[in-house]
Amino acid sequence: MSTKELIQNIKNLPFQERLYVIEKAIKSLHVSVENQMEKAADVLLEDYKHDKNLTSFTSIDFVNFYE
Repeated sequence: MSTKELIQNIKNLPFQERLYVIEKAIKSLHVSVENQMEKAADVLLEDYKHDKNLTSFTSIDFVNFYE
């Protein structure tokens, strides 16, 4: 089924069913993005553990900037 056909079929659904399809699609995108971010973090973990240039600003995390 093409994207155009899928959209047309969704348009033909009753409102509650269209809303259900949209909610499921958004949730699947959210899970996909989370998985990609987790993989990216895993790939970069060793770099952040050993490259002090990547974490140099963390040394001032607890400095009060407003005082």
